[in-house]
Amino acid sequence: MCGIVGYVGAQQPSSRPLDVVMEGLRRLEYRGYDSAGVAVVTGPGGELATAKKAGKLVNLVDELAAHPLPAATAAIGHTRWATHGAPNDVNAHPHVAGPIAVIHNGIVENFAVLKAELTAAGATFLSETDTEVAAHLLAREYADCHDLSTAMCAVARRLRGTFTLLAVHADVPDVVVGARHDSPLVVGIGVGETFLGSDVAAFIAHTREALELGQDQVVTITPDGATVTDFDGEPAAARRFTVDWDAAAAEKGGFASFMDKEIHDQPQAVTDTLLGRTDIAGHLVLDDLRIDESVLRSVDKIVVIACGTAAYAGHVAKYAIEHWCRIPVEVELAHEFRYRDPVVNERTLVVAISQSGETMDTLMAVRHAREQGAKVLAICNTHGSTIPRESDAVLYTHAGPEIAVASTKAFLAQITATYVLGLYLAQLRGNLFPDEITEIFDQLRAMPDKIQIVLDRSDEVRKTAQDMVDTTSVLFLGRHVGFPVALEGALKLKELAYIHAEGFAAGELKHGPIALIEEGQAAFVIVPSPRGRHSLHSKVISNIQEIRARGARTLVIAEDGDDAVAPFADVVFSVPRCPTLLAPLLTVVPLQIFACELATVRGLDVDQPRNLAKSVTVE
Repeated sequence: MCGIVGYVGAQQPSSRPLDVVMEGLRRLEYRGYDSAGVAVVTGPGGELATAKKAGKLVNLVDELAAHPLPAATAAIGHTRWATHGAPNDVNAHPHVAGPIAVIHNGIVENFAVLKAELTAAGATFLSETDTEVAAHLLAREYADCHDLSTAMCAVARRLRGTFTLLAVHADVPDVVVGARHDSPLVVGIGVGETFLGSDVAAFIAHTREALELGQDQVVTITPDGATVTDFDGEPAAARRFTVDWDAAAAEKGGFASFMDKEIHDQPQAVTDTLLGRTDIAGHLVLDDLRIDESVLRSVDKIVVIACGTAAYAGHVAKYAIEHWCRIPVEVELAHEFRYRDPVVNERTLVVAISQSGETMDTLMAVRHAREQGAKVLAICNTHGSTIPRESDAVLYTHAGPEIAVASTKAFLAQITATYVLGLYLAQLRGNLFPDEITEIFDQLRAMPDKIQIVLDRSDEVRKTAQDMVDTTSVLFLGRHVGFPVALEGALKLKELAYIHAEGFAAGELKHGPIALIEEGQAAFVIVPSPRGRHSLHSKVISNIQEIRARGARTLVIAEDGDDAVAPFADVVFSVPRCPTLLAPLLTVVPLQIFACELATVRGLDVDQPRNLAKSVTVE
């Protein structure tokens, strides 16, 4: 989960290495903000200097202002999501062993055995972290070979778990060495300078040219470029690519928070996810399909694997894909998938959804599925990430960088991508006529304008949130595609406002949850369109009546013109009319705004909620 940055530039020491790394850490702070630290190498014949502080990056900024580091030729930086050891100054990265400094993203599972070995050999440890073990190992290997790249290869071969490591050594001031295993690392190629980062946001202000590192590779960067090997030191290939967004896309753009900006980015995110999905004949196409069409025609089951918000996108997909394609769809939490002996085979299509493409639970599930013979299609927002590389096909969401930890625009883009997948499979398998697919796709293209209408109407949602600043519990109810929307609404409120929130299928009320209803209990209800299955609409109206009769404050999301809800709602948030299956793209938006506003008026940090990190790269 941690954010890591590396930089090597000109031979003449300057402030640029530290400036670049600090800017990269600012862009990567969403990955973890328990502590932050930097190490610089001061130039030929120079020394290693470090600074680190617990808490958010601003604490490190203050530390550097009070105790400046010297000019340098190379630097590494780290923003931490704590795993081993408390989030304090001592456990913050970098960790130093003699003239070597190391930063780390991941978990070294065999650190205890290695630490005992190193302690017996005379090493002294200052922290509780697994990372310090890697630093001492690297120092010992370097003492034997006097080559940082060779030493890193030797260390990488000994570690078990997940890791990306970056290291600098005072003896080689124009070198940073990195290693990756089951954890992200990309290279930025500049002119006379080279960069490393957990993702391209770390260096996008300086270059869009990047190298995609593969699994189990070591990279050595110098001002002249990058050299890549495998863990045995043999030359290895890395694919070059160009980033298709710029630094401005990672800035707030005048909004009070990244989350508020990203909520307002959603019309564009959906639009961009739909771009280029049809060929000249009007047929749907996918980004990078390496699965033979005959295999997709023979698929008899789809399993969606994902975590958190992405899993709720999968639940929406289940309704759409089963309706359009008549293929049974299961939605699995990725961290449970491989531990329950799932039934998958060569006729199963596994759809892995991950914003970052580095979610460790999902990656492990992808590998397990492929071992069982299943084909895997990834839905992902991050080019060059691990899950798309290890899948048989990929459908990119093109939502642009999502900086706020709680997902918003990535969720809508993921839902949109699953709709594209469902329509593509329906086209391939002949489940829908071409004109039916064209009609649905045109309806999908109309959704960004409707999302914008919801955003333009957000004042009432914000006012309601402000009035509820002291609320301690909110329930969310929905049916059909409204059920996963209710789950996502509850998750957003838990993530941002730190209050009790729970999502239910509205039909479950009488089977237990109605016992929670008491005077003043706030409850959001996502009402299906009366133009759909009328009986479902009327049943949800009955649910509203049932909870209101017991004192609930009913906050209702319904489509324009649905006058039947008004007598039973304390507040109605209206959304434009649209086809039932596409409604989650609209009905979730007021819930995002509500959670963001309620957290804001409670004085909480909506971009960096406590205990969370953006990309969960450990199991």
